[in-house]
Formats: sequence, C-alpha cells, structure tokens
Amino acid sequence: MTTRAADLTTLRVGGEIATFVEVSTESDFIAALGKFPDALVVGGGSNLLFVGGRCERPLIKVSTSGIAHEVDACSGATWTVSAGENWDDFVLATIKAGCAGLETLSGIPGTVGASPIQNIGAYGTELTASVARVRVFDRKSGEVRTFAAAECGFGYRTSLFKKEVDRFAVLEVTFQLRVGEMSNDVTYPELAAELKINVGERAAVTAVRAAVLKIRARKGMVLSDDDTDTWSAGSFFINPTLPASQIPAGAPVWEQEDGRVKTSAAWLIEKSGTSKGERFGNAAVSSKHVLALTNTGNASSEEIIEAARTICARVEQSFGITLQPEVRIVGAQL
Repeated sequence: MTTRAADLTTLRVGGEIATFVEVSTESDFIAALGKFPDALVVGGGSNLLFVGGRCERPLIKVSTSGIAHEVDACSGATWTVSAGENWDDFVLATIKAGCAGLETLSGIPGTVGASPIQNIGAYGTELTASVARVRVFDRKSGEVRTFAAAECGFGYRTSLFKKEVDRFAVLEVTFQLRVGEMSNDVTYPELAAELKINVGERAAVTAVRAAVLKIRARKGMVLSDDDTDTWSAGSFFINPTLPASQIPAGAPVWEQEDGRVKTSAAWLIEKSGTSKGERFGNAAVSSKHVLALTNTGNASSEEIIEAARTICARVEQSFGITLQPEVRIVGAQL
C-alpha cells in the first residue's frame, strides 16, 4: 500500500513516500533510525508541508505510547510521556489528574515528541515553563541522551532540537507540573476576556481549557474532517523579533529581554494587503485566522507554498520585513 505525505499531515498535501516505517516502541524507533539515519521523523504531521512529488527520503512515523506520573508533596507532579502520544490527550490527562500548567496549551495538534522541538506556546504560556528534561536519540553519536530543560536551547518557537532537527530524535519528554485546580495567572487579554476575569487573575484549569478550545475553534484552529478551513498547519509564520527601529508605526509590539521587540505577523500580513479567505487557486488564507494557510479540498503542495511566497513578498515590499515560517517545509525553500 502506497503512503502519501497527504495522508500524514494536517494540510493534506504531498506526494508518495518512497520508504515509510511506522514504529510503536522506543526500541523499534531507535532501530529504524539506525537503519535509516537520514530519515524524516513525523508525529502528528501538524507542522509539516511536503512540496513536490515523490519524497525520496525515508520517513519514520512515531506512534510510541506511554504516560506515567508521580506526585510529590513538595515538588508537585512529574509526568514522563512517550514521543508518540497525542499532545492534547496528554494535556487533558494532566487536568483530570488535578495538575496545572499546560491548560493554555489545550487544543494544539500534534504529538508530545514535537512539542519541545518547536517550544510550542499559546495564550501566554510556552512549553519551556513546564519541561524538566527531554530524552533523545543522537543520530550523530548513536547514543540515547538526556537534556535538562536548561540545556535544550529553548527560545521563541525554537530549541536545540529544531536547530539540529536531523540529528536529535525525541524519545520522551518529562514535565514538572503544579498540583492544583487553579490555573497559573492568565496573562493573555483575549483569554482573560473569554473567562470574564482580569488579566493576572486565575481561573479553574477546566475553565481555562474550555475557554482556550472555544477561542481556537472560532479561529479555525481545531481540526475537523468536515471543515476544510481547519485543514492547515496552524500558524504558518512566526511573529518577527526585530530592533525597535524596524517596527512599522502602529504595529503591535512586545518587548523582549534582549532589547528587541516582537511584532505581529498577522498585522503585517493584513496591512500589506492579504485578507482572510483570500484564495490562491485551491489554497486559501483561513477565513478566520490570517496566519493560517488552508487546503480548500483539492490544493496541491505547490499552491500552498506559492501562497506563502506571495504573502511574504507583500510583507517584504510593504515593510522591508522578511517573514520566517513556523511550519517545517520539506522539498522547497520559502
């Protein structure tokens, strides 16, 4: 049976995979990496765009499973999770077990193994706040290694594992969470408004999760087989971080510790002439969220990448700012 990239990614585009291996145990995962040292590793496929026809690189789909946790009266709860576990299922499990810390990351598609690579974040929280350590297979040395959180090189939507994505394959992630039914301080204004609380206040973790899922659904960021407006890879571009002098007048800004400021990719995209719902053949900008590029049902990978290039060119021409992809692109350059 032929496996296509379109069957493995949330954008649902991409051609045939020449060599496909699915692994369900850690030992099989390591063995597959040894057999195919240049393989692409895929979890949920929610942050990938395969461009072109047949993919000649071997592909390993990680379907490993296992969740274990311990509670300590002093240090809280420690959760160790296999790379192939579904991220949102894990978040829900922590909430049901009476733990706090990941509730604002509810609804993010993909697997646990992908989460530290991207240092996923949403609604005022980044993964780095809860990670204790990451176990990986080092394809360069052929060894299993463990990185403490401080060694992971976490930054805005990046990590050591993203910078060396073809070297390190995540096996499992260990999280340190607080035991409690109340969330951390809600710092994101949109989320606070949804919860009807003030910024800086707390709410029940169950209420925060429900509010986050509601907001994400409004933005078309909860995957649905029946709604092509959700057939995307989430936010396609990252918010640029630049010297303050390069930020356009009127653009939103968030000061960073290094003295630079972060601005909104969505603002830049809209102000340079791209609108929600705009079509690029069978690809489109989401009707709900300008950062997401969607497959309207019959899009090709080439249509998706050309849409992204057009949007980048508009921003470059209008503001002199080069957008960077949040999505990993295989087989082409943006």
